[in-house]
Amino acid sequence: MFISFEGIDGSGKTTQIQLLKDYFVSTGLEVITLREPGGTIFSEKIRELLLSKDFVLNSFTELMLFEAARSYLTENIIKPALESNKVVLCDRFFDSTTAYQGYGRGMDKKFLTLCNQMAVSSVYPNITFYLNVQTEISRKRSEKKVADRIESAGDDFFSKVQNGFDELSKMFPERIKNIDANLSIEQVFNQIKIIIENNN
Repeated sequence: MFISFEGIDGSGKTTQIQLLKDYFVSTGLEVITLREPGGTIFSEKIRELLLSKDFVLNSFTELMLFEAARSYLTENIIKPALESNKVVLCDRFFDSTTAYQGYGRGMDKKFLTLCNQMAVSSVYPNITFYLNVQTEISRKRSEKKVADRIESAGDDFFSKVQNGFDELSKMFPERIKNIDANLSIEQVFNQIKIIIENNN
C-alpha cells in the first residue's frame, strides 16, 4: 500500500505519518517512510538546492528539480518497496507539485500533469491524506521554524496553494481524503485510522 500525505507546512504531516507507521507496525506490516523531495542521497541533494535561499530559481527550473527527485525516488525506492509488499508512507508526492507549482506559481496544469505522470511511471498513491489546516494555525505551529526558500513565499502564495489542495480533494475524492487538521493530534489521527480501517 502506498499512502501520501499532503498539506501546507504546519499541517502536522510528520506527526501523523509517525503515528500511522506505528499503527501499521503494530499489525505486523513492514513500513518505510519517505519525504519529497528527498528519500535518497541523490534526491536529498536536489532538496538542498530547491530549499536553499542561495539560488533564485524560476518556476520551470524548480519544477524540473522536483520531478527529477521524484523520478529517482519512485524508481529506486517506492516501486521496489511496493513490489516487496511493504507499506510506503510519503510526506508529499505529485499533488504538492500541482498545488505549489500549478496553483501557487501559476504554471500550466496540463503540462504539470504530464510531467508528474512521466516522473512516477504509473505509480500512484492508493490513498492521499490531505491535512487541511487553517493558514493561521499553520503559521502559529511553524513560527519557531527557520523558513526555507519556498516557505518564505508569503501568505498570498500559500492561500493559492491551499486553494489548490482544496480543488484537488474535490476532483479526486476517491483517492484524496480531506482531513480536518485543525483538531488535536489524537482527533486528526482518529480520522485517518477510520479511513484506513474502512479500506481494509
